[in-house]
Amino acid sequence: MIKVAALYCFAPFKTPEDLRQPLLDLCAGEGIRGTLLLAHEGINGTLAGPAAGIDRAVAHIRALPGCARASVKYSRASDMPFHRLKVRMKREIVTMGEPDIDPAQNAGTYVKPADWNALIADPATIVIDTRNDYEVGIGTFSGAIDPETESFREFPKWFRKERERLLAGDVTPKVAMFCTGGIRCEKATAFLKSEGVEDVYHLEGGILKYLEDVRAEESLWQGECFVFDERVSVTHGLAEGTHSLCRACRMPLSVADMESPLYEDGISCARCHDTRTDAQRAGYRERERQVKLAKARGDAHVGAVLPGSADISDGFAEDEMEWDGHSARQGNDGPGA
Repeated sequence: MIKVAALYCFAPFKTPEDLRQPLLDLCAGEGIRGTLLLAHEGINGTLAGPAAGIDRAVAHIRALPGCARASVKYSRASDMPFHRLKVRMKREIVTMGEPDIDPAQNAGTYVKPADWNALIADPATIVIDTRNDYEVGIGTFSGAIDPETESFREFPKWFRKERERLLAGDVTPKVAMFCTGGIRCEKATAFLKSEGVEDVYHLEGGILKYLEDVRAEESLWQGECFVFDERVSVTHGLAEGTHSLCRACRMPLSVADMESPLYEDGISCARCHDTRTDAQRAGYRERERQVKLAKARGDAHVGAVLPGSADISDGFAEDEMEWDGHSARQGNDGPGA
């Protein structure tokens, strides 16, 4: 089994570029793959590899300035969920486009998974899913509001537009927010506080920690949780889920989706079939053929990332994804937890 660590920490790095090479050297030496993002606001990423190597990498990250309490969620994968190792410099470790907020100093109140059910069941609480529409589509908490965003960058505009409706009433409600591993909802609480909303909470460790800690029979989670690696989705206990991925548009596919006559493994699904040309589909088929040939030879084939297609192996564990510059939905920058 491969050990997977989804992690992030908002911390003030004065010269994040100085941290890149030591991290790259350590992870490469330990046989680790995945993606880390570094910015002045901190670190964010997902790594996978041998258990001892992952432990050493996490210890190194927690020794960085301000990262002693970095949020790390562990899980297992039956196969290596990434093809490459990347350590990249970014403007933000998860892109919101609001440069004046500081989650390291002004985030909302953490709520542990054991206390989350009581908070979101309170009629005085509104619950907001800060993830993107394709993630919400395969699972969310009962009663949560879906902003229907395609990118986390859209969240501030959505909130400002909906604020009056959301917070209407004689008593201002509590606002509880959640995301996959905690980074988006933590940044979202800092944004709401910068907008003058003080009574805001976020799920500590995100959905991943909730699914790990809360028993299925007590859970208020419905469906599966999308993750940005080859597992595609996870369920309670962080067991691998039932979803697959369309390689053409990178959208998660349920078992029912794969029964569509427009679905062709590695080539198309019902969502993207009519948006791709015959020439593109021919390119996808050749890519799939090469992948299968490499597998038959016992080679590791990372595959070309073709225009208009996606390679989940370069995905991130939290929000905006980059697929070597090509994506069906142009993301910005953030893996993480």
